Parts: sequence; C-alpha cells; structure tokens
Amino acid sequence: MNETSTNSPLQPEITNEIAWAREAIAKVRSEVHKVIVGQEQVLDEVLLAMVCAGHSVVEGVPGLAKTLLISTLAKCLSLQFSRIQFTPDLMPSDITGTEVIEEDRSTGMRSLRFVRGPIFANIVLADEINRTPPKTQAALLESMQERQVTVGGVTHKLSNPFFVLATQNPIEQEGTYPLPEAQLDRFMLNIRIGYPNEQEELEIVSRTTGELKFEASPVLDAMDLTRVQSAVRRIPIADHVARYALRLVRATRATGGDDLKSETPQKIVKEYVAWGGGPRASQFLVLAAKAKALFSGENHVLPKHIQEVALPVLRHRIVTNFNAEADGVNSDTVIQTLLNSIPLDAATSQRPLGTLIK
Repeated sequence: MNETSTNSPLQPEITNEIAWAREAIAKVRSEVHKVIVGQEQVLDEVLLAMVCAGHSVVEGVPGLAKTLLISTLAKCLSLQFSRIQFTPDLMPSDITGTEVIEEDRSTGMRSLRFVRGPIFANIVLADEINRTPPKTQAALLESMQERQVTVGGVTHKLSNPFFVLATQNPIEQEGTYPLPEAQLDRFMLNIRIGYPNEQEELEIVSRTTGELKFEASPVLDAMDLTRVQSAVRRIPIADHVARYALRLVRATRATGGDDLKSETPQKIVKEYVAWGGGPRASQFLVLAAKAKALFSGENHVLPKHIQEVALPVLRHRIVTNFNAEADGVNSDTVIQTLLNSIPLDAATSQRPLGTLIK
C-alpha cells in the first residue's frame, strides 16, 4: 500500500510494533552507556545503520573507544563479535577462511575442509581498513553485498544478521590504501567520531582509573533486532518528503541537478564536485530517515529527519575535485550548502515518484 499523506492513520499492529521497537532501542542505548560515556550522536548513527541492516565506516583518531563501542553493542544485542586488524600483509584468506587438507587416519584418505575466517560473525569490526592493499579490501565486497563468501568455487552463507563496521584513522595517511568509491558506496553511513567534552572526559578518566568495573548486559537478541528492522521499514513516508530526499541527492550530481530553481547549489556542485550520489544514496537516505523517525518518537518521516541523516549518508558518496581541495571545500560543506538552499515546498512541484519503499 502506498502512503501519499502522513495524515493517514497507521494500523494498530504497525503502531504497536513501532512503539515496541522504540522501547527496545532505548534499552540498548541505556545499557551501552553503562560502558560508553557520551558519544550520543555516534551511538545513534551506529544503531541507525544496524536497524537498517547496513554497514558503516567510523572515522576518528585513536583512543576514542571505537572498538569498545562496537564490541559493547554486540554484547547488548547478544551477537557474535569478530575483530580483524587490517595490516599491509593481510591476505584475503585471512578474512574469508581457507581450505586445508585433512587426512582420515583410519582410511588414509585425504579431503579438503573449509576453515571459516573471522568474517563468519554477526558484527565484524574491520579495524583500520585502509591499511591493507586493495586485493584484501575487495575480500569484503561479496560478503557486504551478498552476505556470502565464495572459496574454491563453493559459496558459504554468512551469519544473519551481519554487519561490517570499518574504522579509519584520519591522521596517519602514509602507507595507507584509500577505499575505492565503489566499495565506499556499499557502506550505508560514514560516521565521524570526535573528542569528548571536558565533563565527559573527566567521567572517562574516573571510570577507567578506579577499581570499579563497568559492564553491559544483553538486552536484545538477533530475533529482536530483526523485528526492529522490520518496524523501521514499515514507517511511512509521504510522497513530497521522499521527493525532497531525491531532490537533495540529485542536486549532488554535476550533471543531474538542472531541475534546481536556485543557482547556489548548482554553482557549488559544478565548481567543486566531480561525482555525486547514485541511486543507492537515495535508498539509504530514505531508509535512514525512517530509522531516525523511529528514534525521534515519530510514526512517520518528516523533512527534518532527511536533513539529520544527510551528512553521514552522503559525505562519502560525493567526490570533490582539485578546486575543492585548493579552496578548502569538502563534501560536508557541499551537503550543508544544499540543505540550506533546497526548499521543501519546491519538491512538491516535481513529478510523482511512483511506489515508495515501505
């Protein structure tokens, strides 16, 4: 059923599912904060990707509890956690697994047995993913997109649910291998983690230098998470809000924003952007906005939800050119300019989209 208006009442069972999912997320948040101090936005964005069944790139300097946050989330969700430290000598088989020769001592017969790699987990932390060569990075492509790996011509299904959370250190770039745009596009969100404020840092120091231990407990399981994911997709979005999301994504394309009435976004995109977001960006933007609506206590998507998730969804999908680098303009600057320039009411005049994702 297509929703053309946010005023249309939801069926009671859908409303109940959304309410249950919202309470479940609140429990996870509360439990994670027994271990993690602050970082509200980062936690929300990692959770947002998970309830949308998407993968994330987390960027931040060392020591900001990226690994601790992800492992704590895995514990709260009763999911199997695996950490892969990416290094220049890491091989694809170190991630996916390999076949070994096994001999039956009673018969003397030899056979190949597949030994699973660390990719066979529910949550896989790809630590410093840009420190390994492209050949090894590419080992994640099939698993991220198809939820499977192929070794020796045999396909092996991965665990369900399955999430890849990759970390990158923005400081040290020497000896690194930046992810190709095609692989970056498979990550739903690009999450930036910053320093804590003074009060939060004082709390961190107090917790980590004393005798007390702070631990989180499981509050949900894989079935509960699947139920939350289903509730997210059932949140309706009005046609004009979906058009606004598409208008924003299309405006990032140097050759696809000619329908804009304002000259400002066209100018910044044509001057500083080499490539903009593709159709996957539109899909993730709408889906992330649905999750944001659930987190915010709304039963339908509002334009503000689109705006609130635009940066993490789009920042790694906009490729800026040399002019942007010379003038100190990055993808966040482009997105913020578009958000300030594209009015919602102008989107209602565009032609209908047809069936929306529900």
